[in-house]
Order: sequence, then structure tokens, then C-alpha cells
Amino acid sequence: MKYWLLKTEPEEYSFADLLRDKTTAWTGVRNYAARINLRAMKKGDLCFIYHSVSDKEIVGIAEITKEAYADPTNETKVEWVAVDMRPVSALKNKISLAQLKADHFYDDLELIRISRLSVVPVEKKHWDAIMSLGGE
Repeated sequence: MKYWLLKTEPEEYSFADLLRDKTTAWTGVRNYAARINLRAMKKGDLCFIYHSVSDKEIVGIAEITKEAYADPTNETKVEWVAVDMRPVSALKNKISLAQLKADHFYDDLELIRISRLSVVPVEKKHWDAIMSLGGE
């Protein structure tokens, strides 16, 4: 199993929306490095859902339920992909970007290192530490 972090703008689609919908297609990713990460996702992999722009915090956990397929929202000739996911749980304690940046343990976390990328892998050591911070 691998671990990931997916960014979303909560005004567009929030973790609360995922909880309400019970499943979603993660579409609209238009970055080549993020596409590589989407293609690497496997059914059963877990993801942190991170609210970007306004909140800047990790708020929940989702599970990949369908591996990469052609993004149905794509209207270009570039082969963009989507994955399907379901919510697992909201974190008991939301974890802010500032909180992570304040601890040098997270300096090599992709969220910190490559802050503009919307789909990044998360190492097991970071996953476990963030789960602990989140009250899981």
C-alpha cells in the first residue's frame, strides 16, 4: 500500500462534499507530475485530503477505489487521468500547513518540498506521524 496527499480547494470540492457524496471521481488534474502520481495509485491506497488556498490544512482520509482511467472532463488531446475514491474518515484534529512547517521532521514531506503539486506521495513515516497528530 502507498500513501498520498491530494489537494482540493474547499470552495470547489471539500472533504465534507466527499463525505456527503460517499464516492467521487478525482478529475481535473492538469499537471504532468501529478498525472504520474495518479497513475501510480492502486486500489486500496490511502490519501490525505488537504484543503488548499483558504484553509491550508489536512482534514480527512480517503481510499482509492478505482485506479487511473481517462479523465471524463478532459477536452484536450493530452491523456489526463482520474481516479475514484471514497471517504474513510475526517481527522479528529485538522493539521495546518503551518503546524507541519514548524516541525523539521516534515522538511522532506512533498507537501512542503513541492508545495504547488496537487497530488503527492506521502512516506510511511510521515503518514504515521500525521495520523498521530490527527488523533487517529
